[in-house]
Amino acid sequence: MDHLTGARWRTSSRSSTNGGVCVEVADNLPGVVGVRDSKDPTGPVLTFPPTAWRTFVAHLTDRI
Repeated sequence: MDHLTGARWRTSSRSSTNGGVCVEVADNLPGVVGVRDSKDPTGPVLTFPPTAWRTFVAHLTDRI
């Protein structure tokens, strides 16, 4: 998990509206975006290439 050193984790501005069920995202890392469960910050982390993450977020934004 050395590639996550220096990650700045943030939660969605809407995280307080869904009972605390949310994810945290670290998009300040070189070449990877990290995603983890906000209730388990020491647990597993999923990583995605930045282009895949942008596509995913754009798809969600289209649905809102």
